[in-house]
Amino acid sequence: MTVLRAFAFNLYFLLLTIIMGILAFPIRLFAPGRALAYAKAWTGLTLRGLRHICRIDIQVSGMEHLPAGPCLLACQHQSEFDTLVWMNLVPRPAYVMKRELERIPLVGPMLRLSGMIPVDRDGKAKALRALLAATDAAVADGRQIIIFPEGTRTAPGAPVSLQPGIAALATHTGLPVIPVATDAGLYWKPGGLLKRSGTIHIVVGAPLPAGLRRAQLLPAIGQAWRQLCTRHGLPVPAQATPANPA
Repeated sequence: MTVLRAFAFNLYFLLLTIIMGILAFPIRLFAPGRALAYAKAWTGLTLRGLRHICRIDIQVSGMEHLPAGPCLLACQHQSEFDTLVWMNLVPRPAYVMKRELERIPLVGPMLRLSGMIPVDRDGKAKALRALLAATDAAVADGRQIIIFPEGTRTAPGAPVSLQPGIAALATHTGLPVIPVATDAGLYWKPGGLLKRSGTIHIVVGAPLPAGLRRAQLLPAIGQAWRQLCTRHGLPVPAQATPANPA
């Protein structure tokens, strides 16, 4: 039954994405200012399908830690679910995403139009300058910036190596960095095909101390994740270490 439900949801997700991607053409041409609201509708329908087809509920705690305006959400990344759910949890989300996603037919053009922040992971200094400039625009627009410091999907409880991009953003913007833990990978498996019924937990922690340098911030994020996971009964990640400590 689990496999059948997962197949049904994957088909629903594919058809929904194609249909809404086609229907997005008028927005792209005539109402680009509605792109974010349209993207929220797409993710909302996706998560509704996940709940009804796969019997996966979502439980969020700690939202009182989020400020009213812009912030940096340092989220664990365990499955494609993480790239969807924040679209409907905060008012004006902006995901830091790999630039290759812009090449996805139908979906890619809407990502940039809705205010997502593409990053060229191989572009080095030039890519960093572009990332900081796009982040400045997002902050000016009152966006909540979602970033996955692991840089890729990581299985629940697996050791991770945190990437330094979030430290550059935190130093550049001065925004509060808020750790977010999850167990999404237990229910929406990395790779996206299999889903298991149950309740995905998302736990928002208190903002980390302001002014931390990279060598302090990356370990602090990993430690905050472990504390949140331990406190809320989620899979505890192995010791997280920065990719390039400084």
